[in-house]
Amino acid sequence: MPIRIPDGLPARDLLVREGVQVLDESIATRQDIRPMRIALLNLMPNKIETESQIARLVGATPLQVELTLVRIGSHVARNTPEDHLISFYHTWDEVKDRKFDGFIITGAPIETLPFEDVTYWDELTQILDWTETHVHSSFFICWGAMAAVHHFHGVPKHTLKEKAFGVYRHHNRKPESPFLTGFSDDFSISVSRWTEVRRENIPSGSGLNILMESDETGLCLLHEARGNRLYIFNHIEYDSTSLENEYRRDVASGKQIAVPANYFPDDDPSRKPKNRWRSHAFLLFGNWINQMYQTTPYNLEDIGTDRAGDSKTR
Repeated sequence: MPIRIPDGLPARDLLVREGVQVLDESIATRQDIRPMRIALLNLMPNKIETESQIARLVGATPLQVELTLVRIGSHVARNTPEDHLISFYHTWDEVKDRKFDGFIITGAPIETLPFEDVTYWDELTQILDWTETHVHSSFFICWGAMAAVHHFHGVPKHTLKEKAFGVYRHHNRKPESPFLTGFSDDFSISVSRWTEVRRENIPSGSGLNILMESDETGLCLLHEARGNRLYIFNHIEYDSTSLENEYRRDVASGKQIAVPANYFPDDDPSRKPKNRWRSHAFLLFGNWINQMYQTTPYNLEDIGTDRAGDSKTR
């Protein structure tokens, strides 16, 4: 079944061209099947690009998915037109009384800042606490994953001497995990970050299980059964040209940046890059949605009631 998105969303035409089945909101309301309700808290500066990347992945399931776009209410976006935000986005305050099967929080280009120095940190921590009682399964990406694992478990992030930037080989540490169904023993994922979370900082008894990691760039994917959470520190959702665009942007601005590793053929930026992570991106999101579908309550109001009284490990 198709993904249900707001009428007129710019990502629609791109998704249709790529063969993703799209259901306009006005048509979906006439169907009787309950859709999977997934919200995307988009912290990236280019929101249109990021919402397209995520919609592409959640729209590949045979289930009907209703995607709600959410933004931080206390932060003014400078790289997305205001009319786009008004037309398609809700602030968290506007959706906090609703419940969702899934909730995704993206990365943000603020990873070298201490968490407490982020201008919207207070609102984000409220949202993270809210997911415990209003969301069946959460999926945190890159900086969003570092922020969440720090908030829930006190795990620190460490600044790297050089940016982890490129496409790196990763290992499947838990082939038996339903989130890794269909995954190879090793595979490639795009990486773009100045910080990392380290294996030795995972608290004993936290329930955090390592699903993917790389010999070169460390931890990639963690799963936490108690909170029904996935934390991915790399960008499996990236387009083929995302790393190239970041590289050329930094070069144009005069920043010292290395050519992304293992990305351009023969590390030659004049050649077209190869996408070697796309299939695993679809697998991971498809597995996540499948697990969500099998375990979420049919009655949305029952979501989170099994976690009432739970406290964070901090």
